[in-house]
Amino acid sequence: MTSIPGCPKLPLMRKPARAALVGIAVAALITLPGLGNGTLWDNSETAYGEVAREILLYHDWIVMHLNGAPWFIQPPLYFWISALFAKLFGVSSFALRLPSALATIAMGGMTGWALTRQAGMRAGIYASLILSTCLMQAIVGRLAIMDALLDLAVALSIFWWFRALQSGRDRYFVYGWVAAGFGFLAKGPVAPVIALMVIVPYYLWNRRATETKTPTWRGWVVGLALFGAVVVPWFAALITRTGFHSVVELIGHYTFGRYTGTIENQGGPLWYYVPVLVLGFFPWVAFFPSAISYGIDRLKRGARDEGDRNVQQMLRLAFVWIVVPFVFFSFAKTKLPNYIALEFPALALVVALYFDAVVRKGRSRSVVVSAVAVPVTIAMVAVAIVWFSRDNGLTADLQTLATDLILMGAAIFVGSVLTAALLARNETMGYAPYVLGGATTLAVLFLALLALPNAERFKPIPTLAAAIDAHSRPGDAIAIQSVAGSNALLFYTRPKVYVLASPGSSATGSLRDPRTVICAAPRAWVVAPKTPRPYDPAYGRHRTLVAHSGDAVLYLFHGPKCTGPLSP
Repeated sequence: MTSIPGCPKLPLMRKPARAALVGIAVAALITLPGLGNGTLWDNSETAYGEVAREILLYHDWIVMHLNGAPWFIQPPLYFWISALFAKLFGVSSFALRLPSALATIAMGGMTGWALTRQAGMRAGIYASLILSTCLMQAIVGRLAIMDALLDLAVALSIFWWFRALQSGRDRYFVYGWVAAGFGFLAKGPVAPVIALMVIVPYYLWNRRATETKTPTWRGWVVGLALFGAVVVPWFAALITRTGFHSVVELIGHYTFGRYTGTIENQGGPLWYYVPVLVLGFFPWVAFFPSAISYGIDRLKRGARDEGDRNVQQMLRLAFVWIVVPFVFFSFAKTKLPNYIALEFPALALVVALYFDAVVRKGRSRSVVVSAVAVPVTIAMVAVAIVWFSRDNGLTADLQTLATDLILMGAAIFVGSVLTAALLARNETMGYAPYVLGGATTLAVLFLALLALPNAERFKPIPTLAAAIDAHSRPGDAIAIQSVAGSNALLFYTRPKVYVLASPGSSATGSLRDPRTVICAAPRAWVVAPKTPRPYDPAYGRHRTLVAHSGDAVLYLFHGPKCTGPLSP
């Protein structure tokens, strides 16, 4: 049995289960420790967490609610799973983030499994390690959002359909459609659309180079039928309860509308995703240019055997997977960094195949230069943080966060230096990806266990919400005025929370007139800015300062009813 250089205990053979277990273990180490540390981040985490919580509050699993009102922005899969975990573990950061963590863990294992079948166990382990330890994957896997479920569903569809085209077995094609159905329930039609946008160009490209199977009509019928069986029941139940307008709003406005228009001011230039890719694939992005060059050169060569054909097919799939979603989302009007997280498995595949080829062939100048680029970049960022902290007179709280970031950078810096040293020798280069992956894992643990708890002092709303919960009475109104964090206030109290217009300004859109809210309830809790405002009426009621946190304060309006004109 042949040994792998730099990893003598792992035989050079296809054992996908072992690669999958490594991917699962690394992804679990990246995502689970400290998963419940700290409160949820506003705006998305608290909004999605609240939608899941209101499933339990209203006992309604068909119509999603936010702030007590029907909510038709995202499909229900993430909220269903989160609500189940919240029922098991309590409504907490841990329970609401757990679906993302588990999806990310599954993604790490699945990627290792898929590449091991094509290129051997070493390449598969590298791929799962690279994917699980890149910055984007770590972040998405630790947030209470539905993107990790979407990314998993898209990757499953693409890998299953790839296997169907390679083997000619319809069951893999059917599995892909089932995964696409769950992706549809996670975030709408983007799941099957992106998966098809990847697999169709791959099919057209691959069949020009090698034999490519086509699914039979039975595969299409069964696959689409099961896709419908996953997707249709909830949509049918929703239409029955609310009418067709809810689906029009969900699919038309908040799905296609995101592509054709800018929603919630989340726009960006055409090149928006270039820095996102660079930062999101850190630290492995240092090897990406060399990996692309390797992949192009490998595709130019003829396939000598089945192993070569398998690697070339995987490279074609990865290249299409990288390019098509990147271009597609670059032309979208609404942009968010997590939108292109679904293509990071393809980035990991290319870099893993590159490392595997380097280990087999021996040291190359390009891989050492790429490895050296990582510590140089980290050192420059650390120097910039120190200078910025000193020159801008940061507070002690901010300096603590800067120190945490420097500790994270130091872990990757030391690991990348060791990686460069290992890559300089043929006898040790096989260890290099493990060292860099381990350093990145350590950096993420610093983030989860040190930096994130320290960041709590920059979140005033949970503290003020706790004061409301401790002293509120039935019938009290809860409101927020001129302070960010309305979703957080809602999540950490109970519906309904009012967002008030600024004093003296008109109430438009979702903003409510402050006098109406404050005067209508026996008592009103209002979160407002800490800085005094020139015009800030109490409307004839007693206004008591109850608590303060960060840049926000909590007032209780009580006592006499509002009378006459506005009075300070």
